Amino acid sequence: MKWLESRVLWGGLLILGGIMFLLQNLGILPLGNLFWALLLALAGVFFISIFFQQRANWWALIPGFTLFSITILIALEWLFPNMAGKLGGPIVLGGIGASFVAIYLIDRENWWALIPGGVMLTLTVITSLDSSVPGFETGGIFFLGLGLTFALLAVLSNPDSDLRWAWIPAGILVLAGVLFVAAAEDLLVYIWPAGLILIGGYLIIRALRAR
Repeated sequence: MKWLESRVLWGGLLILGGIMFLLQNLGILPLGNLFWALLLALAGVFFISIFFQQRANWWALIPGFTLFSITILIALEWLFPNMAGKLGGPIVLGGIGASFVAIYLIDRENWWALIPGGVMLTLTVITSLDSSVPGFETGGIFFLGLGLTFALLAVLSNPDSDLRWAWIPAGILVLAGVLFVAAAEDLLVYIWPAGLILIGGYLIIRALRAR
């Protein structure tokens, strides 16, 4: 791993990449997408190496994962041009979301990383649905994804980090998501009566148990 720690090596690679980029922009040396995919992959390795040198540098996982996801996208455009347009957004957003999940898994004290991770993964699902199911109501999916993210935080609550407060935004966001989806699918005429029946039944059951 010593070569990963060489600043001279990485400095030289960055200079080489800058020169190649300049030559391509000037039309002197046209380069293919495969070259740029390789260059971005090396940059991703650079940031990941920063993390492995010292685990406190968890921030390096974010650009590292992002660069790897862009590398996959460029390679996909080269291999399967027709698929890249549909999968581009989900791949990049999913890579960013995965970086935050990795930050939490490495150190459970970084519970906050699950929030941006959940947001990015929810956007991944939304962009996938937009490209595969045009016209699908994604507003409700966004709120549901955020609600499930906060619910996960609440489930992970422990004596060291009391996250039970997350049940409050989780419930509000899930309810908002359900209402959005219901409104889009014209299901509100059934949801409101069902909700009233459930609440009424809950109150009756509590009253009987109290007696």
